[in-house]
Amino acid sequence: MSGILHSIQERLSELNPKDREIAAFILEQPELMIRMGIKELSEAANASTASISRFCKLIQTNGFADLKMKIAAELAMKPLPETYQDIVAGNSLPGIVSAIEANHIHSISDTTRLVDYRQLEAVLELLQTAERIDLYGVATSGIVASDFAQKLIRIGKRAQCFTDPHMQITSASNLGPGDLVIAVSYSGETPEIIDSVRCAKEGGAKAVSLTRYGPNTLAAAADIPLFTSSLESGMHRGDMASRIAQLHIIDILFTALLSRQFDEHVPHLERSFQMVNKYRREKGSYL
Repeated sequence: MSGILHSIQERLSELNPKDREIAAFILEQPELMIRMGIKELSEAANASTASISRFCKLIQTNGFADLKMKIAAELAMKPLPETYQDIVAGNSLPGIVSAIEANHIHSISDTTRLVDYRQLEAVLELLQTAERIDLYGVATSGIVASDFAQKLIRIGKRAQCFTDPHMQITSASNLGPGDLVIAVSYSGETPEIIDSVRCAKEGGAKAVSLTRYGPNTLAAAADIPLFTSSLESGMHRGDMASRIAQLHIIDILFTALLSRQFDEHVPHLERSFQMVNKYRREKGSYL
C-alpha cells in the first residue's frame, strides 16, 4: 500500500470515530469505493455525505471526485517489487544498494501520485511573476531549498536561500506584495520555518510550502501547499527518500517554468553556464 491509501492508513488512529469508519471502508474495499457515488459510500460507511466531503478535505483532496481519481490511479499502477526498507545492522552491500534504489523509486512514484496539478499551476504563476523569491529550509530541507534557489538564479530570477532562522526572519520582514516565499520542511512543523512564513505574509508576500502529505502547521499557513510522499516516516534516520521526493517536485517546477518561458529563460541559463565555464576555467577550475 502506498500513496494516498498509505496516508489514510497512517492517520487512522488520529481520526474521530465517524471519519475512521469512512477511512476503514475505503482501505478495506478501495476497488469498490471508486465505483461508488458519494451517496452510495455514505450508506456503505454509515456516514452522511457532508461527513464524506469533510473527510476528503481532511486528507488534502479536492473533494470526492478527486479522492476517487487518486485512488483509482494508485490501484491502476503496477506495484513496485520492493517496499520501503529501514536501515538495519549487518546488511550486505548489495542489499543496501537494492534497498536504497527501491526506496528512491517508491519515493518518486508515490509523490507523483499525490501531485495536484491545480496547485502546481498556481505555484508556476507565482514563480513567473514574483519580483523576489526567498527560499527557507533547515538541515536536509535547507539543502533542497538551496538547490532550487541556485536553479532560479541561473535563469535570472531574484532568488536567495536562507537556512539560518534569524536571517530567514530578517529577510521575510522586508518582503511585500509581489514577493514569494517557498518554505521546505518535511514534517511541516519546523517552528523557525513557520515563523518565517507568517512574518513574510504579514508584509503581503505569498507563501508556498513543500511538506509531507497530510495536514500540518506549515501547509495551513501557506497560500499554496505542495506535498511529497509521507512513506519515510517509518525510517529511523537518514532523510533520504524525503529529500529525493522534495527534489522531484523542485525539478518538476523548474522544468515547467523553463518550458513556459523558454525564450526568456534559456538564454539566461546558457549565459550563466558559459560565464561560469569561462571564468572558472581561467582560474584552473572545471565544472
